Amino acid sequence: MPRLAVGSIFTECNHLGGTPLQLADFERGELTRGDALLATTHGTLGGALATLRGSGATVLPTLAASTCPGGPLTADCYTVLKGELLARLIDALPVDGVLLALHGSATAENAPDLEGDLLTAVRELVGPQIPVVATLDLHAHVTPAMVTQATALVAWETYPHRDAYGTGARGARLLLATVAGKCRPTMALAKVPVITAALHGGTDGPGPFVDVMRFAKWHEGLPGVLSTSVFLVHPYLDLPDMGSGGLVVTDHDAVLARRIALDVARLYWTRRHELEPRVYRPDEAVALGRQLAGGPVLLVETADCCGGGAAGDSVASLKALLAAGEETTAIVPVVDPAAASLCHTAGLRGQVTVHLGHQVDPHWGTPVCVTGVVNHLCDGRFQYVGGIFDGQVGDMGPTAVLRVGAIDILVTSRGTYDWNGEQLQRVGLDPRSVKFLVVKNPMNFNMAFRPFAAGVFILDTPGPTPASVRNVAFQRLRGPWYPRDPELLWSAPQVTESAFAG
Repeated sequence: MPRLAVGSIFTECNHLGGTPLQLADFERGELTRGDALLATTHGTLGGALATLRGSGATVLPTLAASTCPGGPLTADCYTVLKGELLARLIDALPVDGVLLALHGSATAENAPDLEGDLLTAVRELVGPQIPVVATLDLHAHVTPAMVTQATALVAWETYPHRDAYGTGARGARLLLATVAGKCRPTMALAKVPVITAALHGGTDGPGPFVDVMRFAKWHEGLPGVLSTSVFLVHPYLDLPDMGSGGLVVTDHDAVLARRIALDVARLYWTRRHELEPRVYRPDEAVALGRQLAGGPVLLVETADCCGGGAAGDSVASLKALLAAGEETTAIVPVVDPAAASLCHTAGLRGQVTVHLGHQVDPHWGTPVCVTGVVNHLCDGRFQYVGGIFDGQVGDMGPTAVLRVGAIDILVTSRGTYDWNGEQLQRVGLDPRSVKFLVVKNPMNFNMAFRPFAAGVFILDTPGPTPASVRNVAFQRLRGPWYPRDPELLWSAPQVTESAFAG
């Protein structure tokens, strides 16, 4: 039976804002070592491990580290995680293959292309003949180093992300087939200079991104095609050669891989205009929302998305709601550890006055002074059900619900990934009972709240995860790109081909 090493360093990073990720962030999230990793039953690793065990392979665990997105990993943090994963891989040698569960849009102070750096280091250890398969988020920034150092890259297919487990299984099956000599993976990546946010990047129902995904996946039924992936690049990085497009893995057919990847990239280019959303000022959205019957009206403040690396501490929407009058019922989430602490000190039913918001990442606005009554207190721990963190415990830290007028403010100490409304459920807030609900995720609100929403408005607010990046002053991303250059004419996609054929 083959000896297969497994490991993971998984998060998404933001160059525009957010706080640097430290080792403590991974310790609060998920950080398992050695044999403890084998107990993982959820997410990409869970799917990979179940498949590898089912094949009878000997699984050699290294390290698995994941956390909610933020700023780049500190140099110390990445050095520790990378060093430990590689040390455990060295201890496991010789191996017949390696599977890594990665994101594709992580970055560190000492490794701008974190995944490319890690894959390069793994390749140096195992040599050119050993298959190395990595799984990626479909929001990955796929780099030449990732393509040339891996044997195969396999990405998630759904957004909202529901197929992490299945993608882990697909990656494991491809690794097993490669190790057994049943296929020789050959990759081609084709990207076009399209840098758009994720609001119209869903794979449920009609839409531009789902059409490109379906086109790519249709090719998996063709002879010799092992896998196809479509990437809507995480647009809040600032790195050279960013773009979106397709990656194709064939069975030792470089010409076929290149042709299909180019076809996917060309289709992506033709749908680029549909990926840009219409946006509203917060006061404008509130005024329009008040004209709609019923609620909740969703105010989508995507610029403050913790799942994209923002701090979650914006009060731009809250200010507009406060200005609308005391009778306006709403739920608003804000990350503010100092305010949460004051609420806990005041106690249940206590009255507090706080300067709320923009305390974690103050670059994007100014606090608002509010006086309210503490209606709920808890430790902020909850469990995700479904999605990429299925079964994991989320940790908002000391948490409070502060009632200001008719507005319930969910004050948390730490930002967490929004999936299906678990945070509101934890504190007993009912989104159906209010006129306005502020959500800070560009996609998952469609699953969690849109089925019963009275209306949806995408907000144009300051923050490191804006609804459009057309006005972002990138420093390292050079050359023309859409939507900054809306009249950009077609140019040939950037193509990268793999170096290892298994």
